[in-house]
Amino acid sequence: MSGIITKVSGPLVVAEGLADANVSDVVRVGSQRLIGEILNMSGDSASIQVYEETSGLGPGAEVETTGLPLSVELGPGMLENIYDGIQRPLPEIRALTGECIARGVQVPALNREKKWQFTPAVEPGAFVAGGDVIGTVQETSAILHKIMVPPRMKGTIKSVESGEFTVEQTVAVLTDEKGVDHELNMIQRWPVRVPRPYSAKHTPNRPMNSGQRIIDTLFPIAKGGTAAVPGPFGSGKTVVQHQLAKWSDVDIVVYIGCGERGNEMTDVLMEFPELTDPRNGEPLMKRTVLIANTSDMPVAAREASIYTGITIAEYFRDMGYDVAVLADSTSRWAEALREMSGRLEEMPGEEGYPAYLASRLAQFYERAGVVECLGSDERRGSVTAIGAVSPPGGDTSEPVSQATMRIVKVFWALDSSLAYARHFPAINWLTSYSLYVDTLRPWYEGEFGEKYMANRDKAMHVLQEEAELQEIVRLVGQDALSPADRLTMETAKMIREDFLQQNAFIEEDAYSSYFKQFRLLDMVLEYDAACRAVIGTADVNKLFNIPARERIGRAKMVEQDKVAATFDEIIAEMKTEIQAVAEGGEDE
Repeated sequence: MSGIITKVSGPLVVAEGLADANVSDVVRVGSQRLIGEILNMSGDSASIQVYEETSGLGPGAEVETTGLPLSVELGPGMLENIYDGIQRPLPEIRALTGECIARGVQVPALNREKKWQFTPAVEPGAFVAGGDVIGTVQETSAILHKIMVPPRMKGTIKSVESGEFTVEQTVAVLTDEKGVDHELNMIQRWPVRVPRPYSAKHTPNRPMNSGQRIIDTLFPIAKGGTAAVPGPFGSGKTVVQHQLAKWSDVDIVVYIGCGERGNEMTDVLMEFPELTDPRNGEPLMKRTVLIANTSDMPVAAREASIYTGITIAEYFRDMGYDVAVLADSTSRWAEALREMSGRLEEMPGEEGYPAYLASRLAQFYERAGVVECLGSDERRGSVTAIGAVSPPGGDTSEPVSQATMRIVKVFWALDSSLAYARHFPAINWLTSYSLYVDTLRPWYEGEFGEKYMANRDKAMHVLQEEAELQEIVRLVGQDALSPADRLTMETAKMIREDFLQQNAFIEEDAYSSYFKQFRLLDMVLEYDAACRAVIGTADVNKLFNIPARERIGRAKMVEQDKVAATFDEIIAEMKTEIQAVAEGGEDE
């Protein structure tokens, strides 16, 4: 079915003669067959957002509908790949058209020529339903790709093959309850705006280990949780996302570069293939899918890129994997919504954003979670959604930040003053929060005992006390404080500099295991307790300058396998030196 264009306004095209088309249908626009999607219908007139540059397009050009919603192809070949916002493979487009992407180019998302070794997991005659695994493909050395029965299908396996196949070739035949045969290949197509189904949803109760001490100890996120990383320009949002992508203990990472600068995405593309996965020693790209839709690429495709990424993540979740979706940034995605809403002449809401901004954000974040997957083998998978927010001027009272804060449960507030002071990660410990602390407390206490969370609560209390004492120091100076308050200031400084601050360029400090984090914070608080016990009889300045104090400051550089022995040695030395200062008296 086809119609005729009557109006072109940037990425918005209005066409008439499409009475039988539906909202969300994919259309081909003009002689170059540009890809677009119907936003709304009024009679036989359709408003279409085009995902490519529309210059040169004018009234009278033909629009043809495909009758299908915007969908992604799911199957072997997605890992290690780089897609644009509508799942077109950029390396293959480059090989076809050169450095600049030609308009209207059509390249399948999955390689149709590459053959994969398919190993059956079922026998002929077996009854299967949606989500059941019928076979496996070793997609990369890090990930075993499970070929599943499409969600809405069930029946008996009539035949299944073993050997090398392309994604389009039939690997099994399923006979449904009506006796109709269905040929199954390794591709599933799924509309991006429709969440993939699951059996049940569970409360997230296990933390996602990021190796970043301020995140894992003070503001943890659960696997299957949601988090926002807001901050002004230059505060390190992208750096935090990169660190999470590198070190998080998830099986798959889906990184969405949504409307950010091209050079930042280039850093990811150049760096990730050279990085080694700390869990298995393989290149990090072997468990990563990259979606690049930078600020110079079509605005409308930005809006689709978020849904493309989360749908790919849900597919890997359905195999029983833990997946992290990193969206950088949801503010640019919201700007794309605002631009399309303005061109549709909809009533604007606050700051020009559409009235449905909050509900669209919720639709994205609500697709995160820990789920019981479809299928008979009781798989569990999770999708953790982490979105960067780029409020203009760092003002988190603007609509995107406020709508995001109402939805997500973890808020890592980045502070430009910390970034300029070279304190990374530049997460402000006074304005950030995590609502998963109580949910995850049983896990931490089960692994490390009650002391882990007690230390965490004590550290937060010390940091808050320091903020209050800073006001007094600004007025009368630090010398006017009591010895106990001076010790609080010193302990807070140690927590900030020796515990929270990390250097991504030093191997021993870029990643910290839970055990190392626990022992490091415990050592700082042991110092505080030992000093507090003798504060009435000892010279405070001498307590702050004992030799062990410097060793505590360097302790975060200790190699993982030497943590226990080295930290015990430092603590013993520290206690001996503090006792010596106390016995020396206050006046010496």
